[in-house]
Amino acid sequence: MAWDVEGTKHRIYQAALAEFAAHGPDGTTVDRIAKRAQVNRERVYNYFGDKSALFSAVIRSELDKIAQAVPLTITRTTDLAEFAGRTFDYQRAHPDLARLVLWEGLSDTGTVPDELTRTELYTGKANAVAAAQQAGLIDDTLDPAHLMFLIIALSSYWSAAPQIARMLSGTDAQDATETAQRRAAVVHAARQLATPRPKPTT
Repeated sequence: MAWDVEGTKHRIYQAALAEFAAHGPDGTTVDRIAKRAQVNRERVYNYFGDKSALFSAVIRSELDKIAQAVPLTITRTTDLAEFAGRTFDYQRAHPDLARLVLWEGLSDTGTVPDELTRTELYTGKANAVAAAQQAGLIDDTLDPAHLMFLIIALSSYWSAAPQIARMLSGTDAQDATETAQRRAAVVHAARQLATPRPKPTT
């Protein structure tokens, strides 16, 4: 019987995603990933390299997924606010992503293995903001990179710190009414950040 290579890779990837999201790169072991994936540890090394390479592959793949699912195109003032709302929706549906990013930040040494490639991903978003600012579609008070960071934080931190959201609101994301209110707040705040301010007259 032929070995199902792609199926095995998928099981290893899903096991690594779950382990890294729960325990971070330092708290996760290849043995535990292999056990969860029901393979021997040599398969993990053969297909993905060492633990560091596997973590990089997982977080890069998850970031690629959100970039594809929630693209940023700004042709009108409300587009940035809608992007924030869709990012909120995606993060809520995929809470592991926020945890992966937080774990990576905790162990940050000033660079990540594929930083150049990932920088291009974020630079593309900042460039879209800059172009919209130049076109007068969104407020140009803030540096485009800073504005983009604020939008990402605004829409993602609900999933990154659910305990704070629960303590502030008195309920959690399982409450449909609360979730709708959180999303509305994200969109409203993003719209406030993006709406151009009237230029002072002289």
